[in-house]
Amino acid sequence: MTNQGIIMDKNTVIKLLFIVSLSLVCMSCSGDREHADLNLFMKEVRSHPQGEIEPLPTFRMYESFKYSVAAFRSPFEKPLAATADNTGGKTAVEPDENRAKEYLEDFNISAISLVGTMKKGEVIWSLINDGEGSVHRVTLGNYLGKNHGKIVAVSPSQIDLIEIVPDGKTGWVERPRALALKEND
Repeated sequence: MTNQGIIMDKNTVIKLLFIVSLSLVCMSCSGDREHADLNLFMKEVRSHPQGEIEPLPTFRMYESFKYSVAAFRSPFEKPLAATADNTGGKTAVEPDENRAKEYLEDFNISAISLVGTMKKGEVIWSLINDGEGSVHRVTLGNYLGKNHGKIVAVSPSQIDLIEIVPDGKTGWVERPRALALKEND
């Protein structure tokens, strides 16, 4: 029987020793000594009781606000100036309270708008949107607005009216007003 031994050259022995020593160094570094503070912290955190996450807060449903005074003058518009006659505070102007009210007199003049005109024969009819989705036909002599506004002139692009408003004392004054056709952009 022959004895066959493992024959290794010097380079192979050096490589083998290098690998073994490297693995020993890696195993020694993997110990808990270097990360002892981290392990201690994690152990302490795990020992605390676990808390509950607070539920999300409940939100009230959004409630829309309905602006119910659309028929009144906007507070952002300047009040119209009324001029009084210099007749010692007494004027011959006053509204006719005995006449039958027309439908468009229930609306504030700032809430209605001129949306168009049409002509039939020699009469120009103006189309008025009452702000509530209805369109009404008016012409010369009809009344608009809460201030006894009587239509005195009608053109294809504008309505002129005279309103009778209190003068702040005991009488009434006439105030000119116009509704113009708004152009679309």
